[in-house]
Amino acid sequence: MSTDLERADDELSADESGVAGSSARREYERRKTKDEERLREKWGRFGGLAVALSDERQSTKAWDQGAIGEERLGARLDSLAPDGLAVLHDRLIPGSKANIDHIAITPGGIWVIDAKRYKGGPQLKIEGGILRPRVERLLVGRRDCTKLVDGVLKQVDLVRDLVGDVPVTGVLCFVEADWP
Repeated sequence: MSTDLERADDELSADESGVAGSSARREYERRKTKDEERLREKWGRFGGLAVALSDERQSTKAWDQGAIGEERLGARLDSLAPDGLAVLHDRLIPGSKANIDHIAITPGGIWVIDAKRYKGGPQLKIEGGILRPRVERLLVGRRDCTKLVDGVLKQVDLVRDLVGDVPVTGVLCFVEADWP
């Protein structure tokens, strides 16, 4: 495994490091094309006009927003590469359609970074504790994002299983969130 970590000192090509946001961008394009085809089929010869006048569905637009967040974070991480940081982007999780957005390899360990582009202020909400079980929830704006923590922890476990005795830390990065 040490040879894989030694590569952190070398510059990685885009083919080796991946392209930030590429799978989210592909999913956005796939959904957009499918939505447009549906409109064209529904409206017949007026399909082009229907496409031009229709707003994207929120579920489709969310993939575009996610891709933008991953691309921006990827560019920032890539700009740090000369400072002893190697970054892998958009790594497919074997046996799954899911991916790890970014993996940063540093002299001190490996960082698994899940990028999210949500509006609102991130906050930890704690309920219970004395008479009731303590429950911690991650909120961004009014959205409950607690499940995102579980997702990044699973990604950390996957990477940890691969690298063995190397420190692996998970991070949720909220790009363009409303920070205090």
